[in-house]
Amino acid sequence: MRDIRAAAAGLYASGDTFALATVIDTDKSAPRGPGAAMAVGADGEVVGSISGGCVEGAVYEEALEVIRTGVPVRRTYGVSDEEAFSVGLTCGGTLHVFVEPVSRAGFPELGEVLGAVEEHRPVAVATVVSDPSGAGRLGRRRVVWPNRATGDVGAAGDRLADALDDDVRGMLAQGSTGLLRYGADGQRRGDALEVFVQSFAPAPRMLVFGAIDFAAAVADLGSFLGYRVTVCDARPVFATPKRFPTADEVVVKWPHVFLDEIADDIDERTAVCVLTHDPKFDVPVLKAALATRAGYIGAMGSRRTHEDRLERLREAGVAEGELARLHSPIGLDLGARTPEETAVSIAAELVQSRWGGSGRALRETSGRIHLDARPGSSRPDSATPSGEPEPAHH
Repeated sequence: MRDIRAAAAGLYASGDTFALATVIDTDKSAPRGPGAAMAVGADGEVVGSISGGCVEGAVYEEALEVIRTGVPVRRTYGVSDEEAFSVGLTCGGTLHVFVEPVSRAGFPELGEVLGAVEEHRPVAVATVVSDPSGAGRLGRRRVVWPNRATGDVGAAGDRLADALDDDVRGMLAQGSTGLLRYGADGQRRGDALEVFVQSFAPAPRMLVFGAIDFAAAVADLGSFLGYRVTVCDARPVFATPKRFPTADEVVVKWPHVFLDEIADDIDERTAVCVLTHDPKFDVPVLKAALATRAGYIGAMGSRRTHEDRLERLREAGVAEGELARLHSPIGLDLGARTPEETAVSIAAELVQSRWGGSGRALRETSGRIHLDARPGSSRPDSATPSGEPEPAHH
């Protein structure tokens, strides 16, 4: 829902009931992951996408029916279903979609949730999407904040609510979105009840050091990939918002000083891109970056610059184990030359580092195209168990 929050806020403010369709689970090479959303207004207006066009038509009809009846539904679209075949889900994957009515009365916290997302404050929404017991819990929601929770999930006593609060906060801390399963009465050992948790953690940070033309291109792609981008340079004549219009902030400070100031806010989702290739800037900031939990640390420069930089970092006391975390020279080998092409190579390495892809051309690999939705996944070089590679969907 993050991508359609502005439109959802408008529909919510209108006071009319609208339908929200959300991907809650996927199998194989599904086109979009859990959390992808599409909203349908009472007047039939559509915003967002859940499949890139494959199943939107069918989901649209479901949404209109949900608005009419006020009853949420869960639907599955996949190549093995006749219905899915008729709507054209040809990517070889399966989408599990939950379509629910949304109104001020039924979801009084939505305005606050959308505000938190806009202001980069963490919040998660847990929705019961499957309840075979028929206890009337389907569509019930609980909104979980780091220090409070609201909403009635309708379980006997507070057992499910207590379990959800703990489990959802764990997912929120990791920025994870997905399904949780519980017993009929909220027991953790069981799978009769399914709850979809959508975490709205603050966007991951990208820290770009060095206010050069390459930095502008990297900031553009970082913003496009969903990072909250900061460009930092000690030279005020170069570090200006006008030169970096897509950056969320431009900071005029020595890079290592700024990094030390924000070190506690850096986590495993943070990407650090050092583009200065000047020892007086990059050695201090890289030493500071390698002491943080940043998930990606890259530095620009030639191979000669890289070797010189490593020696300087060793002299500064950086251990070999920390140096092994450094992506230098930064980016994948694409033959890039221009700032924009170089930014693409850096973005490609960021994606590869996050999801564990091989970095090779897809035509040279076999097996699943889309890896499991978790960091550290890897693609086997062998074919799938059936012996046939799975189809791609781009």
